[in-house]
Amino acid sequence: MNDTAFLTAADAFADWRDNVLTGEPPTLWPIGSGELARIEIGPGLVTLLGGAPGAGKTAFAMQAVVDALRLTPALRVLVCNIEMPAAVLLDRQLSRLSGIDVSTIRYRRFDASHADRLDQALHTLEGLADRLCFVRQPFTLGNVAAAADAFRADVLLLDYIQRIAPPGTHGDKRGSVDASMNYIRQFADAGTAVICVAAVSRSKDSKGRSSYDGEGLNLASFRESSELEFGADDAFILTPDTDGETVTLRHLKARHSEPKDLTLTFDRRLQRFQPTATPASAKSNRKLTAALHSLWNRTEAADDDDGEGDNA
Repeated sequence: MNDTAFLTAADAFADWRDNVLTGEPPTLWPIGSGELARIEIGPGLVTLLGGAPGAGKTAFAMQAVVDALRLTPALRVLVCNIEMPAAVLLDRQLSRLSGIDVSTIRYRRFDASHADRLDQALHTLEGLADRLCFVRQPFTLGNVAAAADAFRADVLLLDYIQRIAPPGTHGDKRGSVDASMNYIRQFADAGTAVICVAAVSRSKDSKGRSSYDGEGLNLASFRESSELEFGADDAFILTPDTDGETVTLRHLKARHSEPKDLTLTFDRRLQRFQPTATPASAKSNRKLTAALHSLWNRTEAADDDDGEGDNA
């Protein structure tokens, strides 16, 4: 008896050809405009987001799912955050949407000037509240799966994955995280989109020091598991730029597209990420453009002087 399982290309060709010619493109749920629209979140996709402590991982992930809810009216999102309760996460979104700094919202130091912005942002959040769910303890993948089924979630946000326990007993933390990714792939295979926020390990910087320097972070930086980066469809690491005003969302893995880094501004006061108005390549050419413009002006002035001398 031959138990070998395989499918020849000839057997697969007819169905594949029909799908290419008449099939629907994959379902993708937008999370923003501009460069943010390139990030693919959809059924069956696992997206991995890493970064150093304080890099803004949770802020970015929550902005992504809340804006996905705003842009796709039927979407349903379940959030499992092991560090912040629902009220704190909603405070941050209220800040982002209202333009009122997060400290003012945290300490409830409102005055009359905040009234209109508060009203509009609260109205926005109230409009999507029945499609956003927060997992309560225990923070386990078993509880996440049960909550997702009961809530009929389309998107799962797991923040962060190294501390959400999978079913069963595992020898060490690495084995536990490996098992978690196996379960997450099962969630995705069932048609759910999964966003995993993950911690990263320090790497050696250019001087040999242990640090979270962005240039040293890569796919191997995701803490305690190689299965995280192998199991993800897209993997990003959020790193602050040296200018203190922008961050780079480094696109380290793209299973279905071309990886391309995104340059964003991160306003910490408002917990808000926005695509930069000018592409990074254009920013790097500003000094060169200014220098050429200055040189051109000096050349024109010299030509004018020479012309005056000839006329004299």
